[in-house]
Amino acid sequence: MAIWIPGFGIDKGGNGVADSSSGRVSERKRHSFFVDFFIRLVKEKPLGTVGAVITLILLLTGIFADVLAPYGYNEMTGEFLAAPQAGFWLGTDHLSRDLLSRIIYGARVSVIIGLAAPALSTVIGLAIGMTSGYIGGKFDLTVQRFVDGVICLPWLVLLMLLMSLLGASMWTLILCIGGVGGITGSRFPRSVVISIKENVYVSAATAIGCPTSRILTRHILPNIMAPMVIGFTASVPGVILGEAALSFLGYGIPPPVPTWGSMLGGSARNYMFMSPWLVVWPGLALSTVVYGINMFGDAVRDLLDPRLRGGAGRYGVRVEKKPR
Repeated sequence: MAIWIPGFGIDKGGNGVADSSSGRVSERKRHSFFVDFFIRLVKEKPLGTVGAVITLILLLTGIFADVLAPYGYNEMTGEFLAAPQAGFWLGTDHLSRDLLSRIIYGARVSVIIGLAAPALSTVIGLAIGMTSGYIGGKFDLTVQRFVDGVICLPWLVLLMLLMSLLGASMWTLILCIGGVGGITGSRFPRSVVISIKENVYVSAATAIGCPTSRILTRHILPNIMAPMVIGFTASVPGVILGEAALSFLGYGIPPPVPTWGSMLGGSARNYMFMSPWLVVWPGLALSTVVYGINMFGDAVRDLLDPRLRGGAGRYGVRVEKKPR
């Protein structure tokens, strides 16, 4: 309960702010987590805000690609290698397909793969890292030697081998990237679990007879979800670049489905000196999206880190010097 003292405006209760001029107590507005996060993002992270806008545009473009694209992604317009002009704002390719439409549909592929593959790798990494770190012993030793073997293999070469064996498709690509990323990324949750399982509340849960599955899901998992969410946002641009690299080399999604990587490779390399817009626009879209997601991911990491909350080193926070 707030107490107002006339002439001083002192709030003794801490639940409101006293107004000395009107004698009334105005309640402080409490924002939700997402509203507070958005306000801090705009005020403290300007580059993160730009990255969030780019990420939002990517999501909306991928969702509403059928509405935004003026032509179908494989529709032939009859204008071969047309320069950017009215009607074809980014030009056409060697098969007279509109580049703007194909880039818009390519954003849908990037959204699907950029969200599905990191989600799969996060689940696999949590399953391997939590069980390996908690059980320990010979089981942990065996699992980690397998993880070491996967880490030693070149990432791109391993993905090319898996795509060659399993066949090229969108879901095969998601499975390969998510599986390899989950195995190699299991080291982080394992290290966190090894430090958490020595805490007193885990020992108390073990002493009263809690099963291992309950200890992992109710006591350990909530303590590592925040860094795993941050790792998820940080892995999205790497997955998009990995898909683009595989598509550029011909091991990605087969044509005629457009991806930004396949638009940079394939037949476009034969016409890139004659019609440079064939590689300029897909490369610019890929670079802009990766930059935006990286900036947004860095901002999310900084804002969710409790060690940086309220510190004087944050953007826009000044330290007031006390008078001597």
